[in-house]
Amino acid sequence: QVQLVESGGGLVQAGGSLRLSCAASGRTFSYYAYAIDWFRQAPGKERELVAGINWSGSSTYYVASVKGRFTISRDKAKNTVYLQMNSLKPEDTGVYYCAAAGGTGLVLTTDRMTYWGKGTLVTVSS
Repeated sequence: QVQLVESGGGLVQAGGSLRLSCAASGRTFSYYAYAIDWFRQAPGKERELVAGINWSGSSTYYVASVKGRFTISRDKAKNTVYLQMNSLKPEDTGVYYCAAAGGTGLVLTTDRMTYWGKGTLVTVSS
């Protein structure tokens, strides 16, 4: 089993920054490779993939709307994945979830994610 806990959400003005953290724990997380993705869900909208990173950290993915503003990274020693969000816009508002999928490569589909955190709320005011 793998447990994921997100933190770092909050209220920020447009143009501001936040750094989200996804802390992973569990016996299997120490023994197997996992890709980690960040998803978000805005009120009344479907959950969407925001960014993903592979097990080694050598490959990343960003949805077009956040490219150049968000950076995903991972600290394997701390079992933590970060999402640095700069130049935030009101449309970035939503609940942000991290999710894990077994394997060494990027995993970019919701249905392949095995473990999910409970989410952290990001609110960007205009």
